[in-house]
Amino acid sequence: MWSIKPLMFTCLFVLSVTAAQADEPPVEQRLVDTFSELAGGPHPGYRVNHAKGIVVQGFFDPDQQARQVSYAPHLQDARSEVIVRFSNATGVPDINDASPGAFPKGMAIRFLLADEEYTDIVVLSVDRFPVSTPEQFLALLTAIKNSKNSSATPSPIEQFLAQTPAAKTFVELEKPAPVGFATQSYHGINAFKFENAEGKQQFGRYLIEPVGGSEFLTEEQRQAAGEDYLKQQLSQQLQQGPVKLTISVQLAEAGDNVTDPTQVWPAERRLVKLGTLTIDSVMADGEAYAKANMFNPLAVPEGISPSDDPVLLARPVAYAISYGRRQ
Repeated sequence: MWSIKPLMFTCLFVLSVTAAQADEPPVEQRLVDTFSELAGGPHPGYRVNHAKGIVVQGFFDPDQQARQVSYAPHLQDARSEVIVRFSNATGVPDINDASPGAFPKGMAIRFLLADEEYTDIVVLSVDRFPVSTPEQFLALLTAIKNSKNSSATPSPIEQFLAQTPAAKTFVELEKPAPVGFATQSYHGINAFKFENAEGKQQFGRYLIEPVGGSEFLTEEQRQAAGEDYLKQQLSQQLQQGPVKLTISVQLAEAGDNVTDPTQVWPAERRLVKLGTLTIDSVMADGEAYAKANMFNPLAVPEGISPSDDPVLLARPVAYAISYGRRQ
């Protein structure tokens, strides 16, 4: 069902058509270019965002409740093998794990299905996005870039944040350093439509939580942490036993915005447990796997479909451009 190279070629074809109709490159290409510039790139072989990470593997056991939400194959009875990549933000390959600049952390999960098919979930350690469109995201990144050597008062980024309250709220969020990649929650910032076997459709967002609860470093511990402490901690943790996280979906209710990732739904919205993710080992050739593969939030099976969130729809196109450049 899902193959990376055909997807990449499809995305690039769409880009070429779009570019032919405009005087400047499409927004997805400019996002990738700006991410690369902000990271001091290009850095050959690395993603332009979430460049530094670790790949692990394990399995997913669906919960009985999952079938109430979707008839997707990995949410029925059978266990699925999974490949998971945890990562730091930015395209800086050697960014310090404890740096606030490495926030938010990323988590990508690939569920391996029958007949060499798969489906992906891509989430962040924050419950919202700073802007609601790819164009606004490019404006944010451009403002950051233009502020580096600017003497203007207010600076370009200060002007942008003053005009964009959601982005200002986002950058002012606390940026805690987790004890480990798997000791914090991860959020699906985009909504998907879930359909069960009876045809009932509901919009929802993913929530992934460590079974043992979230744990973060104190400020003293953060200052003393090594640059690669997250990879080391997860490797050591897995030597002692598997790591478990719960995958759930928060269901929207009438009036909840399902196409704007800046909007956080009320905490009292119904949460349905989809299953338990068990991570049991570090992938031996994880770096090679990460380079050769693109996790795609739109790689969805029947029973799950994307919302019309413009940020969600732009993500695979930008990812495909980044993927093509790192090969």
